[in-house]
Amino acid sequence: MYKENYPSELLGNAVDAISGLPGVGRRSALRLALHLLSQPAENVHHFTEAINALRDDVVYCRECRMISDTDLCPICSDKGRDHSTICVVESVRDVMSIENTGQYHGVYHVLGGIISPINGIGPSDLTIRELVDRIGKAGGESLEVILALSGDVEGETTSFYIYRQISPLGVKVTTLARGLGFGDDLEYADSLTLGRSIAGRQPFKV
Repeated sequence: MYKENYPSELLGNAVDAISGLPGVGRRSALRLALHLLSQPAENVHHFTEAINALRDDVVYCRECRMISDTDLCPICSDKGRDHSTICVVESVRDVMSIENTGQYHGVYHVLGGIISPINGIGPSDLTIRELVDRIGKAGGESLEVILALSGDVEGETTSFYIYRQISPLGVKVTTLARGLGFGDDLEYADSLTLGRSIAGRQPFKV
């Protein structure tokens, strides 16, 4: 049975798959599918193999939860980084945004989201427990933890919760200088503004 008005069921299946990606409508998916169909077979096979490897072989760093090709990511395994400074972020994309500034030389901890009761996300759904354990093992008094979360209500709630969990460990807790507007996501901040926010970080205030 043909898919809609496509001349091929296989083409329709490809359009269905591609249109499942965020921000890709069916017209764009059709255009991409036809483009792939027009390419040499080896190019398309390389593309699909890369996607398969991304899904099957990428792992999460055992230390910071950043995506990695190995058990310990390149940032955590880099002895030249400042391992006494841990920047806590919501997502992998935030790590990439901060790295692009060239202004930060510590390590990271990726939460995998923020506390959002309306979306059913609580502290136990994030890697907060792992962060607390990590700080405890390292000796909190020697560490600085930068809470680099968004400035909206959910981000502030998450920062406050983390602060309550880690402050008894004697760790120094700071937050980004508010060169970023309320509710801004790190992912969309320009490198200059984000870099200045990191360099001008301030003590976290309850």
